[in-house]
Amino acid sequence: MADAQDPPQTQQSLLPDYPQMILKAIDALNEQAGSNKSTISKHIESTHSNLPAAHTTLLSHHLAKMINGGQIVMLKNNYMRPDPNAPPKRGRGRPPKPKAPLPPDTVVSPPRPRGRPPKDPLAPPKHKTTVSTGRPRGRPPKMAKTTPAAAPPPPGVKRGRGRPPKV
Repeated sequence: MADAQDPPQTQQSLLPDYPQMILKAIDALNEQAGSNKSTISKHIESTHSNLPAAHTTLLSHHLAKMINGGQIVMLKNNYMRPDPNAPPKRGRGRPPKPKAPLPPDTVVSPPRPRGRPPKDPLAPPKHKTTVSTGRPRGRPPKMAKTTPAAAPPPPGVKRGRGRPPKV
């Protein structure tokens, strides 16, 4: 069983690291606009015979990792080495303002926490003092109507359909 596991380990030890293979492929292809992923993959496959089964996945992973690390740059789906004379790439957003240095004997207080400060549970409750106007609070009740209600119809007469007309 130990013999079955030895060939994959020796295969991986014979292969250089993916970042090295990618950089060698970009340098060997030497295209002005850079090399795309499929061209880099074909070059690596032609120079190294025993690649792992997940070669395309590993290549994509290492290309993305190298872009984030600044080892290579991507321009219009082509990968190339960064220009050494180019200024360093700035991050997103507005850069922070430069802070003036504080004198060495200054004590810096911690920043205030965000949000509203919590209420003190030991503090006595505050009661509002109200000025009495002599009137009760709230809306006054409706006044009762003084007009008498319409007389009910005589016992043998039926009412018509719908709402009765106003008097």
